[in-house]
Amino acid sequence: MSRKKITVVGAGNVGASVAAYASAQELGDVVLVDVIEGMPQGKGLDMFETTPVLGVDTRVLGTNDYEPSANSDVVVITAGIARKPGMSRDDLLSTNVKIVGTVAQQAAKASPNAVMIVISNPLDAMVYTAWKKSGFDPRRVVGMAGVLDTARFRCFIADEIGVSVEDIQALVLGGHGDSMVPLTRYCSVGGVPITRFIGETRLEEIVQRTRQGGAEIVGLLKTGSAYYAPAASAVQMIKSVLLDKKRLLPCAAYLQGEFDRNGVFVGVPTILGSAGVEKIVDLELTEDERNAFDASVEAVRALMKEVDALL
Repeated sequence: MSRKKITVVGAGNVGASVAAYASAQELGDVVLVDVIEGMPQGKGLDMFETTPVLGVDTRVLGTNDYEPSANSDVVVITAGIARKPGMSRDDLLSTNVKIVGTVAQQAAKASPNAVMIVISNPLDAMVYTAWKKSGFDPRRVVGMAGVLDTARFRCFIADEIGVSVEDIQALVLGGHGDSMVPLTRYCSVGGVPITRFIGETRLEEIVQRTRQGGAEIVGLLKTGSAYYAPAASAVQMIKSVLLDKKRLLPCAAYLQGEFDRNGVFVGVPTILGSAGVEKIVDLELTEDERNAFDASVEAVRALMKEVDALL
């Protein structure tokens, strides 16, 4: 049986980390694509030379064109400029619409049956851009945000109460940014409600830190944005698709009536398998949760209008 093929577009910090993690987990051969001459080739060769040490049989190839990426099973788009201090994710919009749109078009032509995972920011708008330009069924275009936001939330909660991060179950809905909606009602520690461990005021502070998770790292780095955790989050999604694991993961998916919304990519609980988003798990929300989610959806819709004007 032939090995799976993963294409990662953008060989910067996020893309290179995705390629390295995916190769190290032996999920498939990796093609790293970037427009900068020599950069993906050098990083790809460096990663390939780790495989004897790691004991994995995966090939990693860097390239400046899409031909070696042909017939990939998964395409991961990380291309675009990163945030700098003082920039919001939305400030990136006009530049990254052009980049992601071109990438999605070329990657879709080379790999017409792939599942496309988008990481570029502003996330929800870039997933929409990739869908429009790829021509794919919306179930095969999905955004990585909820896995990362949930991971941050789980880290902060585990740190606060002194338990393993593995035992924290959490869920984040909505757009990737300040309007995200961490659902504390669905948060538990080994099945025990989080409210048994953390008071309401402190929990709200942790929710706020989760919303600002990306900005906190941008502020500390001063010259870029997070890449280890975003890459690891994307690889969890890749693994669920390639191994058809059908993990229930919060991702930016296209709503077609779920949560009483249509025609918008936004963070919701999804079941990810070989066909992409195989199911969106609808939830009953409280009035406060519904209001927060609606506000998040409207923020995403406003960005979608800007995208439409730019495409």
